[in-house]
Amino acid sequence: MNMDKYSNFNVGLAYNLKKARPEGPPDAEAEFDDPGTIEAIKGALASAGCKVELFEAEESFPAKIAAQRPDIVFNIAEGRRGRGREAQVPAILDFLGVPYTGSDETTMCIAMDKALVKRILASYHIRTPAYRLVKEASSSISVKGLTWPLIIKPNAEGSGKGISGASVVSDLNGLYRAVAEKIGAYQQDMLVEEYIPGREFTVGLLGYGDNTRVFTPMEILFRDKEHSIYSYEVKRDFKQYVDYACPPDIGGRIRAEMENTALKIYRILGCRDFARIDFRLSPEGRLYFIELNPIPGLAPGYSDYPMLAEFCGMDYAALIRNILHSALARYGLCD
Repeated sequence: MNMDKYSNFNVGLAYNLKKARPEGPPDAEAEFDDPGTIEAIKGALASAGCKVELFEAEESFPAKIAAQRPDIVFNIAEGRRGRGREAQVPAILDFLGVPYTGSDETTMCIAMDKALVKRILASYHIRTPAYRLVKEASSSISVKGLTWPLIIKPNAEGSGKGISGASVVSDLNGLYRAVAEKIGAYQQDMLVEEYIPGREFTVGLLGYGDNTRVFTPMEILFRDKEHSIYSYEVKRDFKQYVDYACPPDIGGRIRAEMENTALKIYRILGCRDFARIDFRLSPEGRLYFIELNPIPGLAPGYSDYPMLAEFCGMDYAALIRNILHSALARYGLCD
């Protein structure tokens, strides 16, 4: 990749920063980034010759972007609040006519709503666990037709927020208790879905249109049964709880199905430039879509997306440059 082609670009880096004392549950800011991640991305962009300006996605963000108008924004901002929070920065940038990396506001809104994504993908015959969307804690919750055990997740969260070993329940009492607790903590609808035992995988994608690359799937290998859910706790202390395998020990047919399904989902939902998609493989060999993340974490040495890219031979700086290149090419700003 010719570095000189980036030397004239002013790149804004949009992000949300973790605070020292987050409000709400312990994982309230799990999706936000720490200063080390911001500096790593800034360094990777600067190494390509870009001039980088930082823009924290707070109340002053629209005015600062409008005043400084970078050539393009490298967007990793999660937004401040609400079910559509990941769409906030893309919507502002589109309103102002400022190019940016990643998916647009419509894709971001859809992807944040787990139940909505499942409904859309089911219409394309993509297998996903059966579920109910629960709006309030009540002993009248109906799970008729679902197969136990069940797993309870906040419907509009990412990064394993609100998910732990206690999220998997095997009876109605456990279900009522978990739903009441999580609705109280997260103040939103709960997704109650069939828990799929078996193996967990994640697939990274990079690019846009016909130039999209599907990385080799990476398997998350849990070291013990008590921590067999890829929760916030496990992700935070991953070196204690999990190992990673890329390429995974699966047959060619399953790998091809996983990669093809990931690409199909990426295109159905209009993802751009980069994303990560999670799957479970049942003991019977059935592949289930679990979740889409159109802004996967980019913390070096920690986040799954740069980890799997490195397994596939792409180092961190090259990954960041390739995300930028995809967006620039999409806007016709470079070849």
